[in-house]
Amino acid sequence: MKIGDLIATDLQIDVSGISYDSRNTMPGDVFVAIQGFAADGHDFALAAREKGAVCVVCERELAGLDVPCIIVPDSRAALAVMSHRFFGHPSREFKLIGVTGTNGKTTVTCLIKQILEQKGKKVGLIGTNQNMIGEQVLPASHTTPESYELARLFREMADSGCEYVVAEVSSHALALRRVDGCEFYAAAFTNLTRDHLDFHKTMENYLNAKSILFQMCNYGIINIDDPAGRTIADTAGCEVITYGIGGGDVTAEHIVTSAEGVEFDCAGRHIWLGIPGKFSVYNCLAAIGVATALGVSGADFAHALLNAKGVKGRVELIPTRRDFSVIIDYAHTPDGLRNILETVREFTKGRLVVVFGCGGDRDKTKRPMMGKIAGELADYCVITSDNPRSEEPAAVIRDILAGMNAATAEYIVVENRRDAIEYAITRAAADDVIVLAGKGHETYQVLAGKTIHFDEREIVAEILEHI
Repeated sequence: MKIGDLIATDLQIDVSGISYDSRNTMPGDVFVAIQGFAADGHDFALAAREKGAVCVVCERELAGLDVPCIIVPDSRAALAVMSHRFFGHPSREFKLIGVTGTNGKTTVTCLIKQILEQKGKKVGLIGTNQNMIGEQVLPASHTTPESYELARLFREMADSGCEYVVAEVSSHALALRRVDGCEFYAAAFTNLTRDHLDFHKTMENYLNAKSILFQMCNYGIINIDDPAGRTIADTAGCEVITYGIGGGDVTAEHIVTSAEGVEFDCAGRHIWLGIPGKFSVYNCLAAIGVATALGVSGADFAHALLNAKGVKGRVELIPTRRDFSVIIDYAHTPDGLRNILETVREFTKGRLVVVFGCGGDRDKTKRPMMGKIAGELADYCVITSDNPRSEEPAAVIRDILAGMNAATAEYIVVENRRDAIEYAITRAAADDVIVLAGKGHETYQVLAGKTIHFDEREIVAEILEHI
């Protein structure tokens, strides 16, 4: 392949691959130098050349290289366009559906996948928990992969016969141009609540990043009960299908919630989904809106949702064989924590106990907010570590405690997360519900520069075995 097949240039150079990490560069590659958060790819162009790179795409002049450099305004955007061209524009070979928003992305993508699979379609999935090609599970390191990995994954999905691909699209991916070059048929917006301000700095920037997706698709399925959703709907460059409770093109009426799930009427059909919580109604409506855009009948999506399975780490009930319950949930934002606690409160007969922390090296402003929410909505809080990363766990906890001055709940600090879980379980009384919030599907903990195995399902089982 000629470099001119990938990027506009008069150079006549044969290239055999693309790399953006010098450690992965192979002979014959074009190396794309990207400015990262921890390192600048421009500083590794010489290392890439020594590994066999025959050309470098970069944003500034680089001295000391004996290969041509192609200077571009944005090397991330260039990498995306080059990657999709290299793999033959695979997103043109299936219908690509993106889902964005602060909360609900994983559940909505999985519901859409299950609806389409009930129709006998082969579906690819890209998400926080995992990537999938039909039933084949592939590991996931980011909610949305870097553009090169994304294009390569799309090619694999297209070659395997996927007719649809459903992808979680993070605000980071949109801001960092990871999904440039993707051709979205439809996109759904769930909600916008406080998160990722360590990266975006302001809520306006966060909203603007989410809005990009709705300039890249044919159909936008948008939650108009959310103020940000109404803004996106007004500025979208696509055909808009709105959804909400009591309003919108797709709406829910006669809602009934219980510990077993939610049910409501929508589009002349009675819908049942076995995932509790009002937020499950919104997730359901988003999936129904996408299904509508794809031409799925009401009978088909109602049947699929009736049989839909929940998502690991989202309101996940852990077997205890005791007279109390343990639920694992990924809630790691103020809105997510509020949602899970309000949902569990609806069916808790005893005390509502929450074990939670906040991530280190991330938005510090949400820590006191989460402390305040937990202190208001739970009966007992065990404040602990989440993924402290490079921060001192005690410092993160102090930020949480700053929001608990007016807490009505009793609370205690147990810094070690395993000890915190054991503390909650060994003191549980009949009919209590313990919510382990923040880790969800994750089976690891990141602390002090290292990652350790940490699966809360295993930990709960071990604790129960010894009491």
